[in-house]
Amino acid sequence: MSSSALSKAKGFKKSKSGTYLSIATTAFGALSVAKQAKRARQENDTLRLVDAAVSAAAIVTGLAILYRELKRLGDDDVLFG
Repeated sequence: MSSSALSKAKGFKKSKSGTYLSIATTAFGALSVAKQAKRARQENDTLRLVDAAVSAAAIVTGLAILYRELKRLGDDDVLFG
């Protein structure tokens, strides 16, 4: 990857569009964790249930960080206040 392409990629990650994409990707990961938790409850697998809970906490934290990044970027979208 050339240095200009790399700087464009870094710029996208710090943009509103990149942040929205990260939020969508993180939220999509929540579906997988929900399925994991449901399967763990059905199978009475405590260790997998704990893993799902820790993963869910990481997703919530990640979404909070991304939300903060949107606020820092000055997003004035109605949905995000």
